[in-house]
Amino acid sequence: MAEEASTTRRRQPGRGAVWARRALGALTGLLAGYTALAVAELVAAFGRVESGPVIAVGSAAIDRTPPPVKDWAIRHFGTNDKLVLQLGILAALVVLALALGLFALSHRRAGSAGVLLFGVVGAGAALSRPDSVGVSDAMPSVVGAVAGAAVMYVLAGRLRVAPSAAAPDAEGGEDGRPRWDRRGFLVVAGATAVATTGVGVLGRSLGGNLGQDAVASRDAVRLPAPASPARKVPTGARLRIPGISPFTTPNGDFYRVDTALVVPKVDARSWRLRIHGKGVKRPLSLSFDDLLRRELIERDVTLTCVSNEVGGPYVGNARWTGVRLATLLEECGVRPPSKGGPADQLVSRSVDGMTIGTPVEDVMDGRDALLAVGMNGQPLPFVHGFPVRMVVPGLYGYVSACKWLKDIELTTFDSYDPYWVKRGWARRAPIKTESRIDTPKPFARPKSGTVTVAGVAWAQHRGVRKVEVRVDDGAWHEADLAAQDTVDTWRQWFYRWDATPGGHTLTVRATDGTGRVQTDRRTRTIPDGASGRHSVVVTVD
Repeated sequence: MAEEASTTRRRQPGRGAVWARRALGALTGLLAGYTALAVAELVAAFGRVESGPVIAVGSAAIDRTPPPVKDWAIRHFGTNDKLVLQLGILAALVVLALALGLFALSHRRAGSAGVLLFGVVGAGAALSRPDSVGVSDAMPSVVGAVAGAAVMYVLAGRLRVAPSAAAPDAEGGEDGRPRWDRRGFLVVAGATAVATTGVGVLGRSLGGNLGQDAVASRDAVRLPAPASPARKVPTGARLRIPGISPFTTPNGDFYRVDTALVVPKVDARSWRLRIHGKGVKRPLSLSFDDLLRRELIERDVTLTCVSNEVGGPYVGNARWTGVRLATLLEECGVRPPSKGGPADQLVSRSVDGMTIGTPVEDVMDGRDALLAVGMNGQPLPFVHGFPVRMVVPGLYGYVSACKWLKDIELTTFDSYDPYWVKRGWARRAPIKTESRIDTPKPFARPKSGTVTVAGVAWAQHRGVRKVEVRVDDGAWHEADLAAQDTVDTWRQWFYRWDATPGGHTLTVRATDGTGRVQTDRRTRTIPDGASGRHSVVVTVD
């Protein structure tokens, strides 16, 4: 009996062999997923990069994410929120691939079917995008999933347990214990990894080349001198105080908040803009060169994102060059509602499917609403909307600042809800009066004595009349204002504080050009922008 028990124990697979097989099963899942993504990227390179499964699923996730979650992501990750999302999707795919690989050890066909299922999810996400061009957008996910499922099926087959006589070179001894083809698995797995890497490199290379025509078209742009240049920035509008935001935000530092996982690269030579819709008597179709041949104006305008928290970074001032939008609409026969026009909403559409609704009255009330082609003397950077974007002073970006513009439709607020309105944001969103302390920074430790408190304030299209600073719960003290450029730009300010040792709270508030004081009532960004007063806590040594 003892001898039989000993023989039975010898015939059972060793614990090390079991774990080795499981590890290779997990590797099977990773290789299947790697193959699926690499092949999908290669197929997408022959069509649209945006149709790749990671981008398609990520974009669909953005579209379906509740606004509070989006706000949380922007607050915590800033402009890296899209990178975090993509890394999160890849991490989830890795976990699922590992699980499918282990599952395929005993359910080979079902494991392969699981890979195919993810292909269906990716295809569905691609087809659901507003910028989808049809069935071709589903092909990367479908073809990639088929390739991944095939890899899963073949490699899982190499790990199938078989009688010892069936595979003399397989894992195990010659005592009748179960065997699996580890050597064959490693050969096939190695070949798969090498081939997949080659496919991935080729796909990335081809995908990178897709934007070269767009880059070349931007490099070739020479912006004509504006017929109406921006006024010279007044002497004293730029304060030279360490730590304060510069009056003009450099292009590389200007905030970017949008839903595009991949920045669209549009060839200006093939770009066209269509203006049509309700009340449009003479529809227009314009090329980029058509815009450049028109009268260009240049204006300094401060833009603000509705996701900007009190004291947040999503505000910047730039010099924009473009065509006056109201002039184009007038050429089309459009009248604002105040003059009997039937359309009260202008819906702008981006090449990536984004829709933004802007009040027609605001665009045509005399403010410098632009179809911008230039930013700080250069053609628009791709991340800021090249070749053409909208800039409307006084309105938050989600109702005014459509990037990568391709279509303008005149309609009504009652008949159409654009992207953000469908997600709970307000239809109309004038920018609120706000101010920010740039220096000293929160938790700074300045020395006692005179400390310069400085920052910026904005109330676009109303201007800033006054800025005041309060220390702890004391009285409000009027700050010194830099010279005002225009009512559409922010205004720098500073206050000389006689700082005493200890902990202190500094608070700022602004008064706009209409005499309205910045409210102290705290609201979140949803539905029409944050409100409240910015404070910083410092410790004076």
